[in-house]
Amino acid sequence: MSKGLAVLLLLVSLALSSGVGFCDARSGKHWRQNRGPSSSSMFRRKGKGKNGGGSPSHSHRQYGKGRQSPAMPAPPSPGGGHGYASPSPPPPSLPPQAPSVPRSPPPPLPPSLPPQAPPSDEPSQGTVFNVVAFGARGDGVTDDTQAFEAAWAAACKVEASTVLVPPELEFVVGPISFSGPNCKPNILFQLDGTISAKTGARAWGSGLLQWLEFTKLNGISIQGSGVINGQGKEWWTYSDSNDDDDDMDSYTDQELEKMPQIKPTALRFYGSSDVRVTGISIINSPQCHLKFDSCQGVMVHNLTISSPENSPNTDGIHLQNSKDVNIHHTDLACGDDCISIQTGCSDVNIHNVNCGPGHGISIGGLGRYNTKACVSNITVRDVNMFKTMTGVRIKTWQGGSGLVQGIRFSNIHMSEVQTPIMIDQFYCDKTSCTNQTSAVAVSGVQYENIRGTFTIKPAHFACSDSSPCSEITLTGIQLRPLVVPQYHTCSSPFCWQAFGELYTPTIPPISCLQLGKPAGNRVLSDHDQC
Repeated sequence: MSKGLAVLLLLVSLALSSGVGFCDARSGKHWRQNRGPSSSSMFRRKGKGKNGGGSPSHSHRQYGKGRQSPAMPAPPSPGGGHGYASPSPPPPSLPPQAPSVPRSPPPPLPPSLPPQAPPSDEPSQGTVFNVVAFGARGDGVTDDTQAFEAAWAAACKVEASTVLVPPELEFVVGPISFSGPNCKPNILFQLDGTISAKTGARAWGSGLLQWLEFTKLNGISIQGSGVINGQGKEWWTYSDSNDDDDDMDSYTDQELEKMPQIKPTALRFYGSSDVRVTGISIINSPQCHLKFDSCQGVMVHNLTISSPENSPNTDGIHLQNSKDVNIHHTDLACGDDCISIQTGCSDVNIHNVNCGPGHGISIGGLGRYNTKACVSNITVRDVNMFKTMTGVRIKTWQGGSGLVQGIRFSNIHMSEVQTPIMIDQFYCDKTSCTNQTSAVAVSGVQYENIRGTFTIKPAHFACSDSSPCSEITLTGIQLRPLVVPQYHTCSSPFCWQAFGELYTPTIPPISCLQLGKPAGNRVLSDHDQC
């Protein structure tokens, strides 16, 4: 009995001892040394800490009890030691880094656009330069000369730019030279307002011959509905022997300095190509209204020029040394030639023009101061003349040389014109001129369909003995006196050393024209060739 009880107690004791050890293991009360790989594995399974990984924990979660068991004291060192606590375990190592693999280059970027230039302050092609933006007042009193010069200086640097003179304003300016040759081409001067000249010779300076001048430009145009007012009344009250604009370029610089009284031309183009003037009005110029000198490719149309018939030397349009000129659909009323064609001109076409009052359309005067003059290929057609001194005229000074040839006057209506047809190789604007034998030759002049009324004589051909006029042809000439004259001789045609052909009968008969060619045909001599 006692032996059996002892066995029973032993079994109970063994059972109790075994249960306590199992519970201690499940409670986390038995320790084992941490190892790197094991800790790393736990680190990866725990929640993330501050840097993306969880804080390492050395306790197991107590499954089934809902809380963690308290931390236990560190076990003795593996070697037994002296009872000191072992040092804190090292922090868990970071996950092993994958072996470094060379980075592949980034994919190429798409082609970049060309670098954009920073915004430029320079104006682009076609920019408009308003003179008001440069300080012009346009009040009809203030001197706006500097504003116009500044606007031009800016426009000069830009191709196809525009200088704008706005409407409903009057700008007073002194002499201005809108000059190249460094200006960009195709500049437009848009004139919609009024430009008025200063009055009085003192404002102009000595020797000045131009008011508004455009020089050495390519593709220059003036257009608009505006007005250029030369304020010429201040100048017309006195005259000077040098005012004749037929040969202004023959003066020397020294002579010009001595002539402060010379009246200026209102608008002049010099040494320019592809010139256009359209739509504007030019009024009351001190002298010539519009002048083209040494220009190539000139177009004038829808232009109005006006000054009183008693204003001295106020030519409408003056051409000199210019080629390829076209003037059409233009109204010209002035105190001198509506159109004056001087030496060096060729290939000039004038049509659909109204002229009067004035002195008509003239070639010349040519050969002044014994100079050589050459004019060729001039056509004047479809023109109305009203109360002019002459109709179509060729005038040369004695003593000159050169040749006028290839001239055609066609479809011209004369109304109350003093002398509709004239060639005068003895032209003289003074009381008397010295007789000289040399003359500018005139050859190949056609008159076709010239009709209307005259007040003095229908035709006047006064040609040189040494260089007679040749190859004059008359077709469809019908000119009647406005009033039947008291003396028949006053209305008779006049001819001297004029040779040519009558292709149709004329009214009145121009029987004084000599048929054929002059003896010796001097017109073809070397002296006359151009």
